[in-house]
Amino acid sequence: MQKIPMTKAGEAKLRAELLHLTGTERPRIIQAIAEAREHGDLKENAEYHAAREQQSFAEGRIIEIENKLGNCQIIDITAIEPTGKVLFGTTVDIFNTDTEKSVCYQIVGDDEADVKGGKISVNSPIAKALIGKEIDDVVEITTPGGQVEYEIENVRHI
Repeated sequence: MQKIPMTKAGEAKLRAELLHLTGTERPRIIQAIAEAREHGDLKENAEYHAAREQQSFAEGRIIEIENKLGNCQIIDITAIEPTGKVLFGTTVDIFNTDTEKSVCYQIVGDDEADVKGGKISVNSPIAKALIGKEIDDVVEITTPGGQVEYEIENVRHI
């Protein structure tokens, strides 16, 4: 199986979610199921069915997170010597030559992506076009609105 690239922050966030699910949610759901069972007939017990549904969702998410963490490759961009080249984990300032506006993105793993938060997936069209390029390179990116030209202004390892 192919390793999934992930930043240290992305790994920490997944580990925190896993800890919350296994340490807090799982025991809470087990307690809710036990209490619902005490109410008698399980066929028409809405609390029981709701708790079982929550349990199913939580256990599925736990398995999903464990699989992702087991198959991830943690990339600490701060440990890589800055060369001005766009890599996974770097933060890139790009200038739209049409609108004359700059935007800043960090290139992260799929699970970490949050465009509004300035984090784009390594598999996004913008990231794919930027990776391997250097400061001052001009990159044409195909977007739903057509071709957009960006100039790479800065690449940071933060």
